[in-house]
Amino acid sequence: MMRLEIKIQEIHDVVVIGLIGNLDSTTAPEAEAEINRWIEKNSKRIILNLYETNYVSSAGLRIFLGSFKKMAAVGGSLKICCARDVVKETLDISGFSKMLDIKLTQDEAMDEI
Repeated sequence: MMRLEIKIQEIHDVVVIGLIGNLDSTTAPEAEAEINRWIEKNSKRIILNLYETNYVSSAGLRIFLGSFKKMAAVGGSLKICCARDVVKETLDISGFSKMLDIKLTQDEAMDEI
């Protein structure tokens, strides 16, 4: 079992949260708590960088959707970027690619957030 490592980068007023490892039912609560922490700190612009995310389960997808809705409710913006092929496939098959704001690169996400 792989644990999840969370890497935080603050670029101006944008919080970039890097999720490193597997995002599954075991690690999703930790990722959700971290994202919520930033939402509660009134961060209005969050990017989830999935460059080093190897796997996303349905529990991980729920976190993405829930966070997206929470950010929208407070007038904020949440973008997802840098998904690897295996993760992108999960997002596509689940239909989440159409629901969430997914960008190819972090630069693209930064430009549009």
